[in-house]
Amino acid sequence: MKIFKYPEESNLKRILTRPVLDNDGIKNTVIDILQQIRKNGDTALRTLTKNIDGIELNDFQVTANEIDAAESMLSEPLKKAIRQAAQNIKAFHNSQIVFEKRIETMPGVICWRKNVPIQKVGLYIPGGSAPLFSTVLMLALPAQLAGCPEIILVSPPDKKSNLHPAILCAAKISGATGIFKAGGAQAIAALAYGTESIPKVDKIFGPGNRYVTFAKQLVQSEGTAIDMPAGPSEVAVLADEFADAGFVASDLLAQAEHGPDSQVFLFTDSATLIEKVSKETDRQLASLPRAEIAAKALQNSASILLKSLPEAVDAINRYAPEHLIINTKDAHILAEQIVNAGSVFIGPFSSEACGDYASGTNHTLPTNGFANSYSGVSMDSYFKKITFQEITHEGLKKIGPIVEIMAEAEQLQAHKNSVSIRLNFCGPEAALLRP
Repeated sequence: MKIFKYPEESNLKRILTRPVLDNDGIKNTVIDILQQIRKNGDTALRTLTKNIDGIELNDFQVTANEIDAAESMLSEPLKKAIRQAAQNIKAFHNSQIVFEKRIETMPGVICWRKNVPIQKVGLYIPGGSAPLFSTVLMLALPAQLAGCPEIILVSPPDKKSNLHPAILCAAKISGATGIFKAGGAQAIAALAYGTESIPKVDKIFGPGNRYVTFAKQLVQSEGTAIDMPAGPSEVAVLADEFADAGFVASDLLAQAEHGPDSQVFLFTDSATLIEKVSKETDRQLASLPRAEIAAKALQNSASILLKSLPEAVDAINRYAPEHLIINTKDAHILAEQIVNAGSVFIGPFSSEACGDYASGTNHTLPTNGFANSYSGVSMDSYFKKITFQEITHEGLKKIGPIVEIMAEAEQLQAHKNSVSIRLNFCGPEAALLRP
């Protein structure tokens, strides 16, 4: 990790700039993949899976027998851990469901809003270098709680044409209605357009590599909703002289091992802590199975020494990290000052990994600076909110003249007429129509 001490304003802006993702090199490839799937469906999906992944597939859908067999391949401790994580995630997300009241904005004018589940959701679950079965829980459980009728899960198979058994176990627990073997941009295309095997969905969720991310952006421009813009994983750690260097180093490495394009930052007002964390990071890195990946991520990362913690908070809000860990003496006070972050972890024992797996909060979060305007996945992500209103005859008498004046001022005569014709409807039939 690079070390920057008391950077000037202009230099700090440069330091906090994320690496630019150049999609030009993959643009034509992804566009071609999308076009092939849209035109040739399953045939194109088989060809692309063979050419890109070296896997020959006859059937894409995972069978009930495969799901049942997968459960027996997992250890009891792992199955117990998955079930407990699922319970925590359900408890937290269930608390987010709000049933709104009907409001009478003025006598006879009643308005309300209703949550309606998205009918078909598609969940992309990475399964390459790390089978992210935790992401199944994070995406499928809220969809189940929301009441989405169709929960379609896709994930890339291994070289033996199988999905990882933990992914299948988590999918069964989480209520997935259809599980399919497909990965990469071709899987996103299948969800967006539909094939003979994979249903077309209304909204696509889930992280992925550059091809997956760019494919999601392209299908969104064509009308398929996605969860949020995405980029490489990232964490910022705010720590002071009281922080344990081993804790801080472990948090930085936990995020760095996601991928070589991940980015981690340490913000602190303690030069001594930076030295200790640097040594501890090297020590822990040496024993990691994914040390090579983490080491590459650390090349894009930095420790930043600032004059005060308030100055560090300001820098963090500008960076808008996906994850923020506050490991300081007055962590709760500083946490109240955070306005831009995907998810915040307060105190020395709040490991970001707990949020990744089992605390209950969702780990699908905005990256690449989008935390300044986007929220992470929540129950709201799976609902459409439809507004309703009902106006009685007496209510129209009160609100109608207001609408007439406003419509006329905007020179929209038909709008005014649609109210006036009702206000003037005073014949004997009017009484029969009054609510």
